[in-house]
Amino acid sequence: MSGKDWKSLLPKIARMAIADAFGAGLLTQEKIAALLAEYPELAEKRATFVTLHKHGRLRGCIGSILPVRPLIEDVIHNARAAAFEDSRFPPLQPEELDEIDIEISLLTVPQPLSYEDEADLRRKIRPGVDGVIIRLDGRQATFLPSVWEQLPDFDRFFAHLCLKAGLPADCLRLHPDVHVYQAEKITEA
Repeated sequence: MSGKDWKSLLPKIARMAIADAFGAGLLTQEKIAALLAEYPELAEKRATFVTLHKHGRLRGCIGSILPVRPLIEDVIHNARAAAFEDSRFPPLQPEELDEIDIEISLLTVPQPLSYEDEADLRRKIRPGVDGVIIRLDGRQATFLPSVWEQLPDFDRFFAHLCLKAGLPADCLRLHPDVHVYQAEKITEA
């Protein structure tokens, strides 16, 4: 494997990380060292989200916005967090492991997006392309670019994002800080 092929390993690493929490012993230090030796890209600091679906429905999603650790560590950490620590769901059970599909979102570094007002923001945001982070008064929330699939309307997208941050649904009138990023989706083969 070379070039883009290393990316197809990411969902497999996530699955092994979850299986290891059930005692599988797949991601030994030796295995991780071998993967890093063969695929140096896995050592680069990158931010990821790991999303779990069971029968097409969300079963967990946890991630990192900023690249703070090597990619392989970020995937392992976020896979386990999505499986066992997403407060919206009970912890994943061993018998569910074969029923979940794993998706990795490989994020670009978020960039601030300056805007004059809501109309200007509406012109600058690219639905389906941009992941969005809003920050206001110590509160923050993000939606991955894939959330546009469920909320394709600008107003509904931002109303839900504001509520996720614990802000009023019309928080754009308060001019929150906005950052955007893109994500490459990698699904299991």
